[in-house]
Amino acid sequence: MSRVYLVRHGRAAAGWNTDPDPGLDAVGREQAAAMSERLAPLGPLQVVSSPLLRCRETAAVLCAKWNIEARVEPAVAEIPSPDGVAMADRVEWLREAMRGTWSALGPRYTSFRDGVVAAVAQMPADTVVSSHFIAINAVIGAALGDDRLVIRSLDNCSVTVVDVVDGRLELVEGGHEADTLIR
Repeated sequence: MSRVYLVRHGRAAAGWNTDPDPGLDAVGREQAAAMSERLAPLGPLQVVSSPLLRCRETAAVLCAKWNIEARVEPAVAEIPSPDGVAMADRVEWLREAMRGTWSALGPRYTSFRDGVVAAVAQMPADTVVSSHFIAINAVIGAALGDDRLVIRSLDNCSVTVVDVVDGRLELVEGGHEADTLIR
């Protein structure tokens, strides 16, 4: 058995419809510092991060405490927007998608979900994963057998805990929820 701590990245410096890869803003850096204080006593553990800057910056705070480097894992990245959707229209697409299910979005998105779930389910040791709102919800959904895109409205730097038992995911603790602004 391994335990995986899924950390939603800190607040980004820009919205999903204006910057394809923003870092953290000042609030996001404070959130990452608070998360690292919470998780530091557990480690050092392995740390895995989405390749996106906001996740790498979130993970870096904890990695600095443990004097380690995060492994970048593309499988735990942000949900991709559909081909042909303009940057300015991404938030509207995501808000609509978040009301539905993975199955309704079709094979491209069920494959994305399955990739996230497989990456987490294959963690061989206790690990911290710095990822995204939708990706973490995909893991929660797999653990609960729930096809919805959004099961928990995860706050920035919330920590969701799952156990990997014989390749199955078991939800131990859902991350702190908040009225998350998708921007």
